[in-house]
Amino acid sequence: MINIYVGNLSFRTDDAGLRQAFEGYGEIASAKVVVDRETGRSKGFGFVEMPNREAGLAAIKALDGQEIDGRILRVNEARPREERPRREGRFAPRPRRF
Repeated sequence: MINIYVGNLSFRTDDAGLRQAFEGYGEIASAKVVVDRETGRSKGFGFVEMPNREAGLAAIKALDGQEIDGRILRVNEARPREERPRREGRFAPRPRRF
């Protein structure tokens, strides 16, 4: 299994469009464009998971620097998500009071 980061996506690109871009390189386990929770608008990047690592590496090589929906993609293997410390201070989420 390989997790692929896809950056510089057009705000018009959705999950289906992202999946379609990678389908020619092998089986897709998932394709997800990351969206803002409040607005529902794309954040301009997404992730594709492919079960076959070799097919994923071929997709990265082929699609990095290619244009989709008018934007030049940045495609590479995703790094593991880092644990971030809990936010403190003025803008930190506050517990609900009932």
